[in-house]
Amino acid sequence: MKIAIFTDTFTPDVNGCAKTLKRYTDYLNSKGIPFKVFAPESTHETPFSSDIRRFTSLPFFLYPECRMALPNLVQIKAELRTFNPDLIHIATPFNIGLAGLKLAKKWNIPAVASYHTDFDQYLSYYDLQMFSNLLWKYMRWFHKSFHKIFVPSNETLMQLKAKRFRNLSIWRRGVDCSRFHPSFKSEQVRERYGIKETYILSYVGRLAPEKDLETLLKIARHPSLRKDVHWLIAGDGPLKKELEKQAPANMTFAGYVEGEELSRIYASSDLFVFPSPTETFGNSALEALACGTPVIGADSGGLKDFIKNGKNGFLAEPKCPEAFTEAIMHVLGNPSLKKRMEQEARNYALAQSWEAIFENLLAECESVLAKSIGDRTA
Repeated sequence: MKIAIFTDTFTPDVNGCAKTLKRYTDYLNSKGIPFKVFAPESTHETPFSSDIRRFTSLPFFLYPECRMALPNLVQIKAELRTFNPDLIHIATPFNIGLAGLKLAKKWNIPAVASYHTDFDQYLSYYDLQMFSNLLWKYMRWFHKSFHKIFVPSNETLMQLKAKRFRNLSIWRRGVDCSRFHPSFKSEQVRERYGIKETYILSYVGRLAPEKDLETLLKIARHPSLRKDVHWLIAGDGPLKKELEKQAPANMTFAGYVEGEELSRIYASSDLFVFPSPTETFGNSALEALACGTPVIGADSGGLKDFIKNGKNGFLAEPKCPEAFTEAIMHVLGNPSLKKRMEQEARNYALAQSWEAIFENLLAECESVLAKSIGDRTA
């Protein structure tokens, strides 16, 4: 099976979709399965790869890390004919995705989609709620012809089912438990960021309105969390400068972090606090669990699938600083509970193997291909 992947974001872009697709192509490569990625150029330096065709692009205004490509259809057609894929996988509903959808229909190539981002929830954070109905109308049109639409969580599946999407199937996310491991806990984190307080609470992710970092600041300013707590914020984005201005004295911004330093931040934190209500999954929360760090997250979106109250974390009412603060204080005030939750966090992550997840995904793709071949020969 040869797979052509059309996406408006890909490594080295820093977002959940890009990281997941990079994992997927690494898996395909390890299994000797031919693939071709059609993606925008990145703002970061990108090494040449014959498996990836990049196009001139501009930043998408809602999500600058997701590029609006200017695809050359003549070039795409030529390369797609040469590659001759058995299946097309479309990961984004923008220019590159539209090009892939057009050619899949024109040449009768079976196509599947993956749904990574809840753009409708983003609208309210950019005062664009008036476009919600128009957005859903477009999204239904875009997705209506796919043989399968892969979604990352039950919550997203139910949301799309309510919007009359069909052929939905869950493609969960995994985590590399050797890269993210409790053994990365280190005093280097305290030394590097000058942390003297007893507890470290961390957030890792994009610093943007849809992550509801306004709630995070309100939590950090709560009187109960001003003593013995230090906040460590890893990530970059359009709100970084404004957040730094508003942040309390016990909050440090580490900027964009990756590799072992990121693992050390997760593993050295007492709790991972994630107020974002817009996650279709929540990759950083799962990475925190793999490092043995319990998660206090918003009771919304993909987190509801894997954060279990009192087991590996707590879910708090979205946009409610009091609820988050209560959960944080409950865990920090109960050392035996915290210890149990750390073990439960790691145990859960150990069961989330990328290998098994990608095997299931490929099996579903193979069933789509078999059905398509059967329909053509019937």
